[in-house]
Amino acid sequence: MAELYEVLDPRPNAASAPYTFFLPDPELIEVICKGDHVKAIIRAVPPSEKYDAERMWIWITSAASDWLEGTLDSQPRDMPKLLLGAILHLPRSHVIDVVLADPARMPPTVKPKREYWARCMVDQCVLDGELKVGYIYREAPDMTKEGDKFPDSGWRIRCDTRGSLTEQLHSRKAAYVALGAVLNRDDSWLHLIDEPVGARFEKDFEKGVFVPEK
Repeated sequence: MAELYEVLDPRPNAASAPYTFFLPDPELIEVICKGDHVKAIIRAVPPSEKYDAERMWIWITSAASDWLEGTLDSQPRDMPKLLLGAILHLPRSHVIDVVLADPARMPPTVKPKREYWARCMVDQCVLDGELKVGYIYREAPDMTKEGDKFPDSGWRIRCDTRGSLTEQLHSRKAAYVALGAVLNRDDSWLHLIDEPVGARFEKDFEKGVFVPEK
């Protein structure tokens, strides 16, 4: 019988968006065994009409060195041929989340990852990858949107203003997004992210450093 699904390799996504797409530590992947729950990105074969892929949980029933077998523990939204309880196979490398049946098996080397979901305002040209971050400042947060579970960080991030595009700065579009979305494009200012309200830095591109604004 033809395959009804494929488990997608998440590593390209993690490589292209390291601040918004997080993978479990390799040490945690290694200890997955029978009884644990793992999450994977699954796409129907042939592709579904509504969703390109879905993130779903799998209850592990058998574990080998490189491969896992389990039963689907999520209800697919748009995969009518893939049913709850279906037997699935996937490489360990394709796991995107893990819940151990016994938390005591958590490797001591695995530490919580810092996430960057707090919001900021940023020039769209930075998000588009057209220009690098050139100026950052942090003001009192005042843009948190109703219903958004993540607050405004207060960071305002402007693009490089050198060259012939400088005069267009004020006409460029801005976006209100997660800090991680900006860091995915340019993380050269990450070391400054905990600076307090009132902080202002401009990048010295010749030296490759951010300099406090006087």
